[in-house]
Amino acid sequence: MIKEVYVLAGLAVMSGVIMIGFAASAQAIKDQGKGGQYGKATFAGGCFWCMEPPFDKLAGVISTTVGYTGGHKANPTYEEVSAGTTGHAEAIQIVFDPEKTSYETLLDVFWRNIDPIVKNQQFCDHGNQYRTAIFYHDETQRRLAEQSRKALIESGRFKEVFTEITQASTFYVAEDYHQDYYKKNPIRYKFYRYGCGRDKRLKELWGAHQSAGEDQ
Repeated sequence: MIKEVYVLAGLAVMSGVIMIGFAASAQAIKDQGKGGQYGKATFAGGCFWCMEPPFDKLAGVISTTVGYTGGHKANPTYEEVSAGTTGHAEAIQIVFDPEKTSYETLLDVFWRNIDPIVKNQQFCDHGNQYRTAIFYHDETQRRLAEQSRKALIESGRFKEVFTEITQASTFYVAEDYHQDYYKKNPIRYKFYRYGCGRDKRLKELWGAHQSAGEDQ
């Protein structure tokens, strides 16, 4: 569905709250932050406009960039990706300081901002371009991602999780008007987000610990 841009590891279960964390296995990622080195994380969670706000709020996040990845066509356009013919997913790439925020924290925020129990869709948007995915950049990220998904399934919260975990490939930066869309077009963004039913569904899935982006 092409949005109308012109108008627009371990698991702790406490009081029904799921916290996904893997402190013991984070050292490799933390080491990347020493000497001014930053980490990179890439996620697909449906509409990429809606995935920037929750990560932008985190201390230690240096930047967020929306784009396309996981497909077979070089330099795809928004229209091509939205048509579902390129194999790409709308995605967000996050640059973060591992000394200030961990990859585990990013994973936790990611899960709480998606619907992991549907395939090739998110909320009102349908098609494989809106699939959910974790694109890992190294073996540590792969291990943490798989542990987090396993912990979520074993918690019994969901019977099945369709979020894929796959190696990161070329990330194509989306057109400029998509970057920080929620800041550039706050009214249009809120209209789309509300109309898509994103926050209503996230509350059903995650309760009080749902999306950190609903007030954006």
